[in-house]
Amino acid sequence: MNRSKLNSVSTDRNIRAISLLEQQALDRRSLAERFSDQVTNHAGRLWFLLLHVLWFGLWIGWNLKLFPGAITGQPLDPFPFPALTTAVSLEAIFLSLFILMSENRSSRRADERAHLDLQINLLAEGETTQLLKLVRALCAVYNLPEANDPELIELLKRTEPVALAQELERQLPSHEGPKGSANTPGTSGD
Repeated sequence: MNRSKLNSVSTDRNIRAISLLEQQALDRRSLAERFSDQVTNHAGRLWFLLLHVLWFGLWIGWNLKLFPGAITGQPLDPFPFPALTTAVSLEAIFLSLFILMSENRSSRRADERAHLDLQINLLAEGETTQLLKLVRALCAVYNLPEANDPELIELLKRTEPVALAQELERQLPSHEGPKGSANTPGTSGD
C-alpha cells in the first residue's frame, strides 16, 4: 500500500513542519557543534572500538617484543607504557569534551521541543475547554442532567500552568526527602 495514502493531509503537513524545524535546528549548529556531533557519532560505533583494540594490541605487543624481529634494542614505550597511557588519557579528555558539547546541544534542542509540546498542549487544552462549553450549552438546552455534572463544571475552569507547576513542585518527592530531613523517600534515618 502506498505510504502517503496512509497519512491524512494534516498528518503530512505536520510531518513536513516537524522535518523543517529539525532541519533548521541542524543548520543552526556552529562549526564546533557539527564537528563534535561527527566525533561522537563515530566514537559510538563498533569500528571505533575495534580500531582501539587493534591499536592497543599492536602497541603493547610491539613494545613487549611479542612480534619476532619487530624491535631490536630498547622498546619505544616499555612497560607500563607511559606514552600509551598519555595518548589514551588525552584522547579520553577530548572525547569527553566532544560528547559534552554534543549532549549540551541535544539538551537545548530537547528543551525547545518540550516548550513547543507545552505550547501545543496548552492550545489543545483551551480548544477542548471551548468544546466542553459548547457541549454543556447543548446539554442545558435539552435539559440533560449532564449539563450540571460537577466534574464537567470543574473541567470548564481555565488551566493555570504556573499554579499547576507550583503544586507539582510542592508535592513531588525530593531526593533530599521532606524539608528539614536528610532522608530520601522510602528510607529510614538509621
